Amino acid sequence: MTPAEATPGGGRDTFPRQYARTRRFTLGQPRAFVIAPDDARVAFLRTAGGSDPVGCLWVVDLPGGVERCVADPRQLGADDEDLPPEERARRERVRESGGGIVAYATDRAVRTAVFALGAHAFVADLDGGTVRPLAVAGPVVDPRPDPLGIRVAYVRDRGLRVTELGGSGEQRLVGDDDPDVTWGLAEFIAAEEMGRERGFWWSPEGTRLAVARVDETSVVRWHLSDPADPATAPVVVAYPAAGTPNAAVSLHVVDLGGHTVRVAWDSDALPYLVDVLWSADGPLTAVVQSRDQRTVQVLAVDPDTGATRVVAEQRQPSWVELVAGVPGWLPGGRLLTTIDDRDTRRLAVDGRPVTPVGLQVRRVVASDNGIVTFTASGADPTAVGVWRVDPDGGEPSSLAGLDGVADAAVAGGVAVTVTRSLDEHGARVRVRHRVGELELASLAETPLLSARVEMLTLGERALRAALLLPADHDPAGGPLPLLLDPYGGPHAQRVVRSADAHLSSQWFADAGFAVLVVDGRGSPGRGPAWERTLAGDLATAPLDDQVDALHALAAARPGLLDLDRVAIRGWSFGGYLAALAVLRRPDVFAAAVAGAPVTDWALYDTHYTERYLGLPDRDPAAYRRSSLLDGAASLDRPLLLIHGLADDNVVVAHTLRLSRALTEAGRPHTVLPLSGVTHMTPQESGAETLLLLHLDFLRRALGAPGPPEPHAAAHAPRTAGFTLVNEPGAPAPARVSAAPRAVATPEGSCHRRLPAGRGAARRGP
Repeated sequence: MTPAEATPGGGRDTFPRQYARTRRFTLGQPRAFVIAPDDARVAFLRTAGGSDPVGCLWVVDLPGGVERCVADPRQLGADDEDLPPEERARRERVRESGGGIVAYATDRAVRTAVFALGAHAFVADLDGGTVRPLAVAGPVVDPRPDPLGIRVAYVRDRGLRVTELGGSGEQRLVGDDDPDVTWGLAEFIAAEEMGRERGFWWSPEGTRLAVARVDETSVVRWHLSDPADPATAPVVVAYPAAGTPNAAVSLHVVDLGGHTVRVAWDSDALPYLVDVLWSADGPLTAVVQSRDQRTVQVLAVDPDTGATRVVAEQRQPSWVELVAGVPGWLPGGRLLTTIDDRDTRRLAVDGRPVTPVGLQVRRVVASDNGIVTFTASGADPTAVGVWRVDPDGGEPSSLAGLDGVADAAVAGGVAVTVTRSLDEHGARVRVRHRVGELELASLAETPLLSARVEMLTLGERALRAALLLPADHDPAGGPLPLLLDPYGGPHAQRVVRSADAHLSSQWFADAGFAVLVVDGRGSPGRGPAWERTLAGDLATAPLDDQVDALHALAAARPGLLDLDRVAIRGWSFGGYLAALAVLRRPDVFAAAVAGAPVTDWALYDTHYTERYLGLPDRDPAAYRRSSLLDGAASLDRPLLLIHGLADDNVVVAHTLRLSRALTEAGRPHTVLPLSGVTHMTPQESGAETLLLLHLDFLRRALGAPGPPEPHAAAHAPRTAGFTLVNEPGAPAPARVSAAPRAVATPEGSCHRRLPAGRGAARRGP
């Protein structure tokens, strides 16, 4: 037995267990890079192994390439058991599933790093390698040193505090006694949908801070309870559902004496504070957006008076897409933004495009010494490359990722590139510096299976798709049942040139399915017009694209697919799409597994939902078109609904309302509630069990026999562990007129209480 096959607790490993234990093989991979401006070191995070969830702070010294572990939480006597609620919320918003050191901040020289562990903060000397606790009382949330490495600011008790790095002279700069008001934290909408994870910013000289004040008084309160523990009071959540009030957010400049100046802009017309930038290359800058998201302004701020002036503005008839990394200031006071021009998202300097038509900019990585590094896709949206351009002239040049998926961190003469491909599992992390190149060690586990991905272009809309077949597939063995495995919504891609992105799909393929993954309209990398196709309707185009793709594949590969046995599974927007498929196209789909689905868009948050559907009271038809509830009576296919009861993003009311509508219409279905589980399922036992339950349900629903679980010893649980309202695999019932049966109730071990967590990018359901 190889080390990868041996579980930490003994016994034979399985792919679902390994997939869950390794957090989808992200543990052990270097990440979160910060490069010193003198090119002498790169700081980063990495766990000590592929099954180790505890993040450690590392430094690689240049040019020699020696890696040093600067801070290991296990040696510091701190853990994640004492996390303040603000930090738990932050991790949920950024989908952080790991533990230990999951975030850190440095001074400008990258000689000092500050990070939180549990309720406490620690200071690390990145040169000497020493670590000491910050001598202040906890809980400490989001500690950040000033650029000069003299002081550290952090949030405690809803207010912003500052202390010397030695822990002396602590003072509360700003704060309110009102429990509905916080200073220095990102509100729910900013963190969940805009990619703004922070609420305060140091000035370049370290003598003032720009601080966001968030007042949630007007935000509707929702209550999340745990029925498995009726003695525990419900958690009260300020949740801005579509059409309801948002938090009132203002920006203030605060000096070290506590003197405060409010930044002035028309917050009635532009209520969203999208981002704040305070760099040495330009003025204090705020980005604000209208509620309908059709207008974005970039404001230069006078920190002495709070007065603002508009330095750039974008308007779109549907919405202005927010791009990470912009705006930015280049030498000479030039403003770097993006513009949508000739169906291309292009970099622009002072409004003048500097990247070519057809190269779709996704994110700005850095602007250093006047050279801009960014990620983008060309003609193939499944590949994401790292590019560099000189805004003063010349064509962009590729740094990494032309035939895969790449990202980077860049500063001075150092570039850290992270590349993934279809040819090998895991990421390669290369550090390029002035005198050479080195590769950082990956400690990630090797998957128990290999993804064999065929990239396809299907149908008249040239839909990008990935096809995965069983490893032992024999065409003479007859047609295969088909499983669609999409996300299918805006802002996210599943069809990318990375083997690791397709591992779970390959596992289902090796269980006897042809698995098809399709990115439809709304997905990034194909231009603004493609993204904005979803305006006013989140249902029709995404579902049509899945159906068109599978029919195009069937026509191109006659005999491969059994079109009488087609199923679909998904989570979040993918869960919504899966439920939508069996409700609206039972002629195509025979079964669905819908995890954490949005069923009624009026229950989802303002910024995401209103971007596509507008305000509910102004365009109720858009919400009806996109809702699952009105179509509940049409269900006549097996449907498994799964939802975490602690989900504060897509709350469990979504699944419960659909289940109620199905029950009232007499339509059998299955519900699996997960006590203590949030929108993520990173825990090993829960995440492993869910994959096995998906497989068991789909096999029985489609009548697709096979071994209990590929790549492992047989231990797949049967769905008899909980009540089935609709027995998968039985003939689809005719319309039921008798009294409906009860909704599924938890009985099995998969319903044990699980802690919360998350791990990656934005956003939406």
